[in-house]
Amino acid sequence: MEIKELTSDEFNKFRNDFNVHSIYQSSEYGYIMHNQNFESIFVGLIDNKNILAASLLLIEKRKGFKYAYAPRGFLIDYNNYKLLEEFTLLLKKYLSKKGIVAVKISPMIIKNIHDIKYDVISDNKYFDKTYDNLKKLGYYHFGFNNYFESLKPRFEAIIDLNIPYYMLFNNIKKEYKTKIRSSEANGVKVYKGTIKDIEYLYLQASKKYPRDITYFKDCYKYFSKSNNIELFYTKLDTHKYLKVITKKYHDQEALCNHYNHSLNKGNNEKIISYKMNADKMLDKLKKELIKATNYLKDYPDGIITSSILVLKDRDEAFVLMDGYDNKYKYLNSKHLLIWKLIERYTSLGFKTFNLGGMTNPTLEDNKYKGLNDFKTGFDAKAIEYIGDLELVTNTPLYFMYRNSFKIKNVLKK
Repeated sequence: MEIKELTSDEFNKFRNDFNVHSIYQSSEYGYIMHNQNFESIFVGLIDNKNILAASLLLIEKRKGFKYAYAPRGFLIDYNNYKLLEEFTLLLKKYLSKKGIVAVKISPMIIKNIHDIKYDVISDNKYFDKTYDNLKKLGYYHFGFNNYFESLKPRFEAIIDLNIPYYMLFNNIKKEYKTKIRSSEANGVKVYKGTIKDIEYLYLQASKKYPRDITYFKDCYKYFSKSNNIELFYTKLDTHKYLKVITKKYHDQEALCNHYNHSLNKGNNEKIISYKMNADKMLDKLKKELIKATNYLKDYPDGIITSSILVLKDRDEAFVLMDGYDNKYKYLNSKHLLIWKLIERYTSLGFKTFNLGGMTNPTLEDNKYKGLNDFKTGFDAKAIEYIGDLELVTNTPLYFMYRNSFKIKNVLKK
């Protein structure tokens, strides 16, 4: 057996036949990251011309040292110890000769699966053995992190699309159903975008993603070659929105007049209470009417309120990045957008819809609780992975690499 560099075609063929997969283990992602100052190579474990395991490796230069990443880990059966051992030993030798100090992986080794109430509904019976085998082979585990400290999120929110979409709608949080209906009634519509609309996504999502506009455009460019990427956005129809708010205002005004007429016939504490609440609502709608009038005046063609970039990977739809304009958050466009995509990918026969990263759902005091609740509100399960591991591939260079960072910290002080 030997480790050899693979062509993109060889890697893609093996990857496409492999059971457990991620978009981060694709040649397209390698090309994207190449334009983010990473060297990308594909390697495979070869035995009699057969590929037994493979990986995309992203190589970064850090202060003169080369460090490798395997996003979402290797394409290998982690439960096959002999195969994992052989691959690890040969990969260490291969990377050492290239002067690479270490490789970090974030494998898709599931630890637990949590339901929407964050209770564990399934655990990996092989997890402890796999974990021990990795440690035995020299992989250092960075711990079970709770937030977004790892190379890729340790938790992902995934919706099973194995039932009709109307049943999926029934499983959504009651509050979300109301928001979805309200958003649509107010004139928010979902549209399919093109590369021209990437700018909107970048403006709405750039604060969450530490990448430049080139990354966003490259994602669309490379995955669109295989027709595996789709961009969607929501737009507020300002004409319809003004009509809706105008009607609400007139209806509320009529209700207030009704209470005024009732009060003229005699004081009634209950009527007075109703009248006060009705007046408050009328005042609120008056402000909303002014806002809606200005929207139509300033944006007659509509307002883009949220956007999302989705990758299609075999039978999984995967949210690569998404965002929304906080100014229009009250319109609940994001809720409508996610639901419409659930409906779309269910009808197209996809098995799962991956909403992307989340944090440890079991934490009592979680600063990202809102993010978690938003995703699980669509009946998504929380998939918990093993987290990041590091394999030192060149001990002398790694020692110098680690010491260089210590020296730098001392100089900073």
